This record gives sequence, structure tokens and C-alpha cells, in this order.
Amino acid sequence: MATVAFTVGRYVLPAAPPPGSGTQYDEPPAPLEPPGVPEPAELQELERQYGPERNSEHAEEWIIRDFFKGKRDGIFVDVGANRYKRFNNTYYLDIVLGWSGLAIEPQQKFAREYARFRPRTTFVPLFVSDTSNRDAVLYVPPIDLAASATRTFAQSYGGSATAMPVRTTSLDDVLERSRITHVDFLTMDIELAEPRALAGFSIQRYRPALACVEAHPEVRQQVLDYFTRNGYVIVGRYLRADDHNLWFTPLPQ
Repeated sequence: MATVAFTVGRYVLPAAPPPGSGTQYDEPPAPLEPPGVPEPAELQELERQYGPERNSEHAEEWIIRDFFKGKRDGIFVDVGANRYKRFNNTYYLDIVLGWSGLAIEPQQKFAREYARFRPRTTFVPLFVSDTSNRDAVLYVPPIDLAASATRTFAQSYGGSATAMPVRTTSLDDVLERSRITHVDFLTMDIELAEPRALAGFSIQRYRPALACVEAHPEVRQQVLDYFTRNGYVIVGRYLRADDHNLWFTPLPQ
């Protein structure tokens, strides 16, 4: 099966091998910085310890490994999970460390691969928002990694976007239906919809030890305000290692 490279934002990403290729990592990894831009020292150190391979789009997998230090059998919640492996933040936790959890992703085309290759992960084909059981629209551009409820955002990744009807869920509702009582790791990447999704999440109830939230400039302050109100702080050692996401941990109680 032929594959081609494609562009996401400022990066040209190498093509992925076919699903189920049997390798732990898709080779080669995407570049972390544009050509000619040096990597920050913090990122270089993470790559030295855990790289150069990774499944995540950026340095997320290395940061997760650095924070949890080989912890096994944890619980994750992946909001906006997309593919089961390629550019996925929880693949390593599941396959290598035996974690289980939820992959919440409204693009149902990914469900079969999760069932086949990640049986410990439950695929939930819903769009996370502040309320449940509402009709919504997801705009899917040619690069489906950038699917968004904001049409103009999706269109910026290819010039066109297909409108796909979806149903919403709050994060609280899907966790209750899944009988999950605590979360070790929360990751959220839903292209400007993060503030509304967080509004439907009782973080004090589930209290994840680590949260990774993509924070585009349009929503960054709202994300920061949410975590500050709930007693979380930014993990400072990852600030310069990852300029795409914000990483939070709770203050000691």
C-alpha cells in the first residue's frame, strides 16, 4: 500500500506504515523542530533518555514516561484520541506498561483499529463538550488530525473541511458510564474545544496526577484559569520541552 508524507502546521510529517505493521514505533519519527531551529536543552535531555523513537506527534510520550517513571496498570483518558498509534499519546502506556482507559474520538472510522490492536482501550465515538446528548458538527479537513468544531480552524489545515454530524458527551458522563472512579493521566487535544470540555469535567473528583492539554493561543488563558481554580499548577520542567501543550499536576493536599 502506497503512503505519502503530509503537512501539519509548520511540519512535514513522514508517512505512516500500514496499520498493524507489528512495530512498536512508526519510523522515522517526525521532526520536533523546523529545519535550522535548535532543540531546547530540556527537550534534548528527554530525547537522550527516552528517544529518538516515539509514537506521539511531539514530545508527549517522552514527557509521560519521564513523569510516571515506569508506573504500570494506570488509567488514562484520551480526549481527541484520533488513531490508535500514529501521533497517539497513550499507545505506549497501553502496549508497554499495561494501562487501560478511554479513547474518546468522534471519528468512528478509527474504532476498528482500536478494537483490533488495543483491546485494553475502550473507544468512545462521541464529541466531548460541556453537556451530553446534543447534536453538534465536527469539521474534518484532509488532515483529520486537525478536525475541529470550529470550521475556520479546520479549514486552515487544507482549505476545505467536511461537516460531520456528531453527538456530544460531558467527560463526567462518559466516566460514570464507564465506571471509572479515578484517572492517572488525562490528555486532551480537540482543537479549540478544550475549555468547553473541561467545563464538563469534575477534576476534583477524579484528580488526575498529570494532565496534558493542547493550548492554542485562542483558548490558552481559559485552560490556565480552569486548572488554577482547581488547585493545579504547570509542571515547569516541561515548559520549554513542549510548546504545543500545557502540562498540569495537582498541588499537594
